[in-house]
Parts: sequence; structure tokens; C-alpha cells
Amino acid sequence: MFLVSTKEMLLQAQAGSYAVPAFNIHNLETIQAVVETASEMNSPVILAGTPGTFSYAGTGYLISICNEAARHYKSTIALHLDHHESFNDIRNKVEAGIKSAMIDASHLSFEKNIALVKEVVQCCHRWDCSVEAELGILSGQEDDLIVKSKDALYTDPEAAVQFIQATNIDSLAIAIGTAHGIYTEKPQLDFKRLDAIRSKTDTPLVLHGASDLPDADVRRCIQLGITKVNVATELKIAFSDAVKKYFNAHPEANDPRHYIIPGKEAMKRIIQNKIRLCGSEGRL
Repeated sequence: MFLVSTKEMLLQAQAGSYAVPAFNIHNLETIQAVVETASEMNSPVILAGTPGTFSYAGTGYLISICNEAARHYKSTIALHLDHHESFNDIRNKVEAGIKSAMIDASHLSFEKNIALVKEVVQCCHRWDCSVEAELGILSGQEDDLIVKSKDALYTDPEAAVQFIQATNIDSLAIAIGTAHGIYTEKPQLDFKRLDAIRSKTDTPLVLHGASDLPDADVRRCIQLGITKVNVATELKIAFSDAVKKYFNAHPEANDPRHYIIPGKEAMKRIIQNKIRLCGSEGRL
């Protein structure tokens, strides 16, 4: 099989009242953990990579690994550009074969956000690549970008409608009180805001910052119309903690074919839970 866009994937999730999980990946082992688990559970899945991930692993390597995973499991996979900010960077990666992109211009003014997103959409749609954009700003850290709580902005429902109509995006990431990273205190999500946005548009909505978010909150967000749920930090913590534990028990270890396995297994357990939470199991 092959790499696909997320457009039909999210529309199907919206029609079925479930969400597609998007898991951040970094290398061969993390891709294997996600795809193997999704295949076992017959779940659609999105593999998300930040600019830092693509710089670290190499765009060509990641595309080749994901294409091989799709062929091996006879499945379709979406490799997604997560939180990319450069038009030229996105264009180059889309031309290389990626079919799903997020242009994050949320730090710009409303007008400049629209202008950049429109440019990306016009380019990506020519290559059958779906486009996600963000309106509002989440607190926390994503790659090297750090946003303090006081600088976070919630998504305005009326502005969301105007934004979608002006840009022709395929999905919209909204800010309703979630944050990137691990929560230091229980988040207070603005469900009324989510409900208002959903009532005004049929465009699939995306929830960033779902790592460490209470299951009940995730379920309610999906019930109110979220169709894509992003998970990153929980996976990294599970993977690294398991590898550290292995080294503590086996200080003489030096073979990555051995010490990486516990990391992958720990990551798989998180992935299984998130797939069940999103309701995407058995949806392929």
C-alpha cells in the first residue's frame, strides 16, 4: 500500500463519531511501535513528525520507512508534518511524497495566518496533500517552541468560521485549554467553546496536547466533534523510562536490539490505550 492524506480518514471518523489518533514518531523503532499496534487493532493511524524529527531522521528515510510499513502491513498510512511553520519546508516535503501537512501560523496575526495558510493550501492541494492549520495558541513546548500559559489564546468560534472559509483547509486545530507536554495541574477545558465551534462548521477538528489529558476529557471532546487526537509526550516518557529501567537491571547491556525492545513495548501499551480511547479500533 502507500502513504495517504488525512482528508478521507478524518471525514470517515467524523461520520462514525470517533477520532483518529496521531502519534509522534522519531525513528524506525517508534514507527514500528505505532504501525504494528495499529495493524493488530485494525485502526487507522497518523504518524506525526515535527520539523525537529525530520531534521533528525531525514525526510527520505522517514518516507521510505513508512512506505515499507504500509507495504508490509498492506495498509494505508498517513505521514503527517506536525507544527511546520515554513512554506518552503512544507513544499519540499510534500514534493518528496508526504500527503498530510500542518502549517502552524498561529503565532502570526489573524490576517497573516490566513495569508500563509492559503498559500500552503494552494500548493498542497495540487499534490493531493491535506492541510491542517491552527487558530489559537496552546501553552507548553513543541520542539524548540515554548509558549507560556499567559500567552495562550483560545479559539474564537466566529473567527474559526471565517478562517476556514478564507483558507479552504481540510482540518482545524483548536485551542480550548489543552497544552503541549505533561500537565502540572488538571486542565480546565472549555467544552462550550468546542461545542460552539463544531456547531458552526463541518470541517474536521483537531485536539493537540492530548498527552496526560484525563480519559473522560478526551472522550467528551470526541463526543463534541474532535476527529483527530495528537499524542506525543506520553510516548516519549514511556519509551525512555522503560529503556532506563532496562539499563538499571542490566548495566552491562550494549546491544540496541535488546535494550530498545522494552521501550517499544512500553510505547505500544500507551498506543493501545489511546486507540481504544479514540474509538478507532476495528475501523479499517
